[in-house]
Amino acid sequence: MRILLSNDDGYLAEGLLTLAQALADYAEISVVAPDKNRSAASNSLTLDLPLRAQRGENGFIRVDGTPTDCVHLAITGLLEHEPDMVIAGINHGANLGDDVLYSGTVAAATEGRFLGFPAIAISLTAAYPKHFATAAQVAVTLMRQIINKPLPQDTLLNVNVPDIPLADLKGYQVTRLGQRHKAEPVIKAQDQRGREIYWVGPPGSEQDAGAGTDFYAIKTGYVSVTPLQLDLSRYEQMETIKAWLP
Repeated sequence: MRILLSNDDGYLAEGLLTLAQALADYAEISVVAPDKNRSAASNSLTLDLPLRAQRGENGFIRVDGTPTDCVHLAITGLLEHEPDMVIAGINHGANLGDDVLYSGTVAAATEGRFLGFPAIAISLTAAYPKHFATAAQVAVTLMRQIINKPLPQDTLLNVNVPDIPLADLKGYQVTRLGQRHKAEPVIKAQDQRGREIYWVGPPGSEQDAGAGTDFYAIKTGYVSVTPLQLDLSRYEQMETIKAWLP
């Protein structure tokens, strides 16, 4: 079995290294990841510049592009063999609720699924996580489950793991995406020449975070497993919209 790994924290990230080591006992591992932190790159592809791929000092392939670039490049020509599965992570920080719209980790997994392969995005839910081994074991468990019981072609998994020792996990929960309040206001400042600059504000606090959501699972000590679909069409609204179109 061949597994392609990527992330959005960069090819030197501890989470990526831990994941690669954990999965090496079960599959042939290829790692193609950004050459630097590309968090919140979402599903962006680089179309106006060439991409450069080089072998890093740790043996991983680093690309001067986005997480989506990395997976796309790996599958469509960089690697000698196509993978059987794509796993993105272990992300340094949560990807809960609205975060999936911006996450480079989720985007890397989405690109893998879009190109036809089972895919998992896995994140450790702490700003400065410590228990990467816990998330790595979760990844191994889910990888083996997907091999035995494949998911539909349009489905990938967004997985969030509490930053706690493996023995302290309460189990797994299938969840839906929760929702945050709107983001905090931008932070206005000035550069060294007195010109106004803006920093994007922090994400909003939890809003829809009750039982059944990914937020709630993490808060109560469970691994959150949220199935995501590639097809964003809102089918139940099609007849309504058709009725008011001119």
